[in-house]
Amino acid sequence: MEIWLNQSYTDDFILLGIFSHSQTDFVLFSVVMIIFTVALCGNVLLIFLIYTDAHLHTPMYFFLSQLSLLDLMLICTNVPKMAVNFLSGRKAISFVGCGIQVGLFVSLVGCEGLLLGLMAYDRYVAISHPLHYPILMSQKVCLQITGSSWAFGLLDGVIQMVVVMTFPYCGLREVNHFFCELLSLLKLACIDTSIFENVIFACCVFMLFFPFSIIVASYARILRAVLRMRSAQASKKALATCSSHLMAVSLFYGAAMFIYLRPRRYHAPSHDKVVSLFYTVLTPMLNPLIYSLRNQEVMGSLRKGLARCRIDSQH
Repeated sequence: MEIWLNQSYTDDFILLGIFSHSQTDFVLFSVVMIIFTVALCGNVLLIFLIYTDAHLHTPMYFFLSQLSLLDLMLICTNVPKMAVNFLSGRKAISFVGCGIQVGLFVSLVGCEGLLLGLMAYDRYVAISHPLHYPILMSQKVCLQITGSSWAFGLLDGVIQMVVVMTFPYCGLREVNHFFCELLSLLKLACIDTSIFENVIFACCVFMLFFPFSIIVASYARILRAVLRMRSAQASKKALATCSSHLMAVSLFYGAAMFIYLRPRRYHAPSHDKVVSLFYTVLTPMLNPLIYSLRNQEVMGSLRKGLARCRIDSQH
């Protein structure tokens, strides 16, 4: 308590966190750190395989490498600071550090949402227009798609970071979260932030429903194309290429909509923290597993890499 009182006179914020120091919470923290490690290794491995195997130099895997890069940055934005605070017992985060967390988190989540939507368009072109696929999804188009996702995400993150960090904050500055989450931070402001909260809600609706509408439209056309296929094997292969993306979309959008599109009266800090932990740690771990274990080309690349390592070790 003495530390907290001393910090209340500085610009630091206090992250109340999600875990206490009970034995049960220490076990849960250990589980989260195992998931974090698996997510870190899985995404790094997937990026490495995609960039080193020439057979994976296609638009789909290029987008997948960008998704893994986003997941990698997302877990490194919040989890290491949470771990340091938990292990050290020091709950403070500097004003600048808090602003960086807000900006990075909003940017990465917005960018990932847009990228998942545009990845659905890639699957639609591959299945519905296979002959024109190399032209419609050329290297230039792929770079434009990823570039626009990063640009919109970064713009959204920078704007929200600048506005939030210009608000005056009062009291002990206790953020009831394990990172500087935007809505939790606004509760500490000394002024009325309802107008800005409404703007954030409108931005979230756009950043979620715009790519989601692309996903729905793309998969509606994909389903129509699959139903017209005469070969059962071709239909099965087409659906298999889409199933991994649909699982990733369900995990990401389900959690994001639960957090940001619920009416304010239904928000409970404990629920928000658990769901935030889900899509900032668990989803980045599941994405590489979904795309690798369910993908024969990625697994083939991994087997070839392991075989080369065994041959090199024998020599």
